Amino acid sequence: MKDKNDVDVLIIGGGLAGLTNAIHLSKANVNVLVVEKNDYPKHKVCGEYISNEVLPYLTSLDVDPFKLGAQRINRFLLSTPKSKTIEATLPLGGFGISRYTLDEALSKKARENGVSIIKDTVVTIDYIDDNFQVSTKNKQQFTAHIVIGAYGKRDAIDMKLNRDFIKNESPFVAVKTHVKGDFPSDLVALHNFNGGYCGVSKVEKEVLNLCYIASYKSFKKFKDIQEFQENVVCKNTFLNEIFKNTEPLFKKSLTISQISFSKKKPVENHMLMCGDTAGMIHPLCGNGMSMAIRSAQLSSQLILAYFKKEITSRLELENSYEKAWNNEFKKRINVGHVAASIFNMNHFSELALISLKSFPRMLPKIIAQTHGKPMLAI
Repeated sequence: MKDKNDVDVLIIGGGLAGLTNAIHLSKANVNVLVVEKNDYPKHKVCGEYISNEVLPYLTSLDVDPFKLGAQRINRFLLSTPKSKTIEATLPLGGFGISRYTLDEALSKKARENGVSIIKDTVVTIDYIDDNFQVSTKNKQQFTAHIVIGAYGKRDAIDMKLNRDFIKNESPFVAVKTHVKGDFPSDLVALHNFNGGYCGVSKVEKEVLNLCYIASYKSFKKFKDIQEFQENVVCKNTFLNEIFKNTEPLFKKSLTISQISFSKKKPVENHMLMCGDTAGMIHPLCGNGMSMAIRSAQLSSQLILAYFKKEITSRLELENSYEKAWNNEFKKRINVGHVAASIFNMNHFSELALISLKSFPRMLPKIIAQTHGKPMLAI
């Protein structure tokens, strides 16, 4: 009889990627443990817009975002720091839903499927004799045949694994809040300001999500978030109107720092990395949530093939996942880097917008380059 601390798959992190993996694998009767440091539900710094490419897959996992109140979105508005705009129809469309609601729903579904979710923090991961020995802050010990890293953008684990990206500069901060106010439910807007950009879209219950990312260099010149918003963010007239005419729902904004868009590896120390742990697309492209879900689908499919012995070795599993991840996301991330670089140069971004207006079919094509095709059901 297998010890309760001996599992097939241990997932570090219970966000979108971790929970999606857990649900997918548990539907195939895999013994899954998720180690998550926070309670559910919890707000997270996130743009909270997801491309419709994920819908067939989520439906097959018995998760319906629209039953949770998700807002259907099919239009995109872009503005430059000087508040010049262009609008386009989103090629696939998408929906807005908060991480507070979606992560909670996914965690419930995972538990219904028999997944164990514990509140704890992983502190060490040792790969010994083709298995992982995992220890936690609360002095729990687990043995797992597969470990999935889905703990987000940056964690102490990255330093212990000596991941390359951790040595690079992490020059961005992100701020998120929810507000109440008038805004079209079918629109996602991306408003640029000097040194950053802010995503705006509705989520469930007519709540408006505001999430912006800025360079730490520009942010640190001001004493607090409010002063930065007044002196930098709100120089964009659209953002000024939004912040001025809406009612904050949080006592204070959520923030995260040390955000890096440096290249990461999807496999480290024999762990399969998913979501932001494997790589981040610039939020400018508004597609990180669907990438997290898609990466979970890729890893789950390959893990199940490995357990069925269709993949015959761990090396083949790791190589297959790395190849699949790069085929799916490498181009998207590169396009995101280029787009972000253009809009970091204020004068050039104004010229780029003029070009896009001259060739209106170009913007939907660029958007399509940062999104995938509709995901297949399991």
